[in-house]
Amino acid sequence: MKQLLDFLPLILFFGAYKLGDIYIGTAVLMAATVAQMAIIYKMDGRLQTMHKVTLVLVLVFGALTLGLHDERFIKWKPTLLYTGMAAALAVGQWGLRKNFLQAMLGQQLPLSTPVWNRLNVSWMLYALFMAATNAYVAAYFSTDAWVDFKLWGYAFPIVFLLGQGLYIARHLPKDKP
Repeated sequence: MKQLLDFLPLILFFGAYKLGDIYIGTAVLMAATVAQMAIIYKMDGRLQTMHKVTLVLVLVFGALTLGLHDERFIKWKPTLLYTGMAAALAVGQWGLRKNFLQAMLGQQLPLSTPVWNRLNVSWMLYALFMAATNAYVAAYFSTDAWVDFKLWGYAFPIVFLLGQGLYIARHLPKDKP
């Protein structure tokens, strides 16, 4: 259910864009993201920092897109989000000497510190890759191509998460018979 909830705003944005235009899609994305966050809040009793950042960026960049009637704002939102995520992970690890991934997931995944550090760096690199890829598509391709990239570009996180799962599985403690 939660996985579907993560994709719902994107799916609704894509459908609204295809039936209307970028401005209708943006308005639907904003409304769907607010609804998504309300559901997450009702289910979990709180929103994680990433949820709050995503909500603020969608609402701010969506409002700029609609208010200024300029599609560039919504197209650059993912680049800013991914860059911010990479920066936060880097500042945490090297500036504050705190691994934010481990802080969020450490109780569910008993992994060693070196493994957590490698995971953190891989997430930083992934976020930078996604930021750069989105920036490239937003800058050099049409809005139609960018919207298609947003939908089909979800292959990147799926492949990345599968790779992370395989890596983590190798480092989990083995059950003793």
